Amino acid sequence: MNIPIDFAWLEATGLAAVRTTAFVFLAPPFSYRGFPARIKAMLAVGIALALSGSVSPGYAPLDTADFFLALMAQVVTGALLGFLVTVCFSAVQSAGGLIDLFGGFQLAQAFDPQLNVSGAQFTRLFQMVALALLVSSDGYAVILAGLARSFSAVPVDGMIALEHPIDLLTGTAAQLLLSAVQIAGPLLLVLFLADVGLGLVSRVAPALNAFAMGFPVKILLTLVLASAVLIALPGIVGALTDDAIDLVIGGAR
Repeated sequence: MNIPIDFAWLEATGLAAVRTTAFVFLAPPFSYRGFPARIKAMLAVGIALALSGSVSPGYAPLDTADFFLALMAQVVTGALLGFLVTVCFSAVQSAGGLIDLFGGFQLAQAFDPQLNVSGAQFTRLFQMVALALLVSSDGYAVILAGLARSFSAVPVDGMIALEHPIDLLTGTAAQLLLSAVQIAGPLLLVLFLADVGLGLVSRVAPALNAFAMGFPVKILLTLVLASAVLIALPGIVGALTDDAIDLVIGGAR
């Protein structure tokens, strides 16, 4: 019995699976460690099989040396695109870290091995809410659509030009702190004004020891006003999803 095997299709699909696997293991929400590694690998292979019809036409089998070079190129491409998405969504985590810092929660830090996040309460809460919103709003499907479009810009036998993604990384890192301040800005302003008010009270009436009251007052303000930031998070995650798609497509050019 002779079973014909299309080696060009098999090779192209395998290279696509390498890129999708590197992307899935780094990009949120797929990088969440609560998802078993074998499930991530199966998802990556399934995405590659779904894209096989678009990546295999026109592909010519490579010799051994060129194949291993293409294999390494797909690892670099997938990892770089996944890292761009991670940096984009790190703005939410950084905003939670700023709230913890100004609200007095920074002393209660802990490491969450599932989220791979080290921080206090709002850092982990914001990261978990952002991941939940990505899943519930089908934002993950939009991110996967951006990954699929990257194969049009960089074929499986091609190499990504590193100059443009590096420029994107530096620009995105510069915008990360600005985005975090914009997300947590109103609450940070209230906490700053609370510090100013407590400082004025301590100057007017030193016997009241206003700074001893500072921690409970700031924690109360943080808990009461953080709901406003949480209400705004769906729109913020939607905007970050659009930014992540632009980064993925721009990084693959």
